Amino acid sequence: MKLPVTSYGETGTAVVVMHGLFGSGRNWMTAARRLAGQHRVFALDLRNHGTSPHVDTMSYPEMADDVRETIESLGAGPVTLVGHSMGGKAAMLTALLYPAVVERLVVVDAAPVTYPPAFVEYAQAMRNADLSAVQRRSDVDAQLADAVPAPGTRAFLLQNLVLDEAGARWRPNLPVIEAALPQISGWPSGLEGRHYDGPTLFIYGGKSDYVQQDHRATIASYFPRVQYAEVPEAGHWVHAERLDDFLAALSPFVS
Repeated sequence: MKLPVTSYGETGTAVVVMHGLFGSGRNWMTAARRLAGQHRVFALDLRNHGTSPHVDTMSYPEMADDVRETIESLGAGPVTLVGHSMGGKAAMLTALLYPAVVERLVVVDAAPVTYPPAFVEYAQAMRNADLSAVQRRSDVDAQLADAVPAPGTRAFLLQNLVLDEAGARWRPNLPVIEAALPQISGWPSGLEGRHYDGPTLFIYGGKSDYVQQDHRATIASYFPRVQYAEVPEAGHWVHAERLDDFLAALSPFVS
């Protein structure tokens, strides 16, 4: 499935960026504009997120095939593929399965491992919110507060709320995303012996636990040319929390 793409920049090497769970290509807007001075940047909306079509399934092999098809449709040649969290896992699998479309790989705060189930309460809170009489985002913010106590996380989730003349609705396909959360938290099986031999950079937040020391042997088995860059003051949303530090780690690798 070809994914929606927002483009930034006219010249330079091609960089494709991918968001995480409950995100969209818009999450990369500020970083993409900064990179666009030297690169052509393409921000994707992964399936069931942003303006992508709503479909019934959401496995990483399907997402990787979407990414391959989209990159090929751009005619941009092998690209630097950058993905955060869920998008990082989709990027890793794209590189492993379709290395011809990936010149360099950047994974932001994710590892090729199974994490404990997370974000179920977020999906349920969003899906159970009563949108029938909503006039303002603050109306929904109040409904999410018990399940999502952190204001910054609620603000991130509320970027998915559409308010227009038709009323209020969620942009993502929440029922399918909620059903797919065990797969999204996991890592596909059957990849033993596969490896991607291109240059690979893992950027992770010093205040996050998504990329741990004991993940590194697994990472190296898939990505033997791996490098690491820590952004010490960042949590999981590295590029949103510490953009300058993130770009300082990313730009030399991409260039």
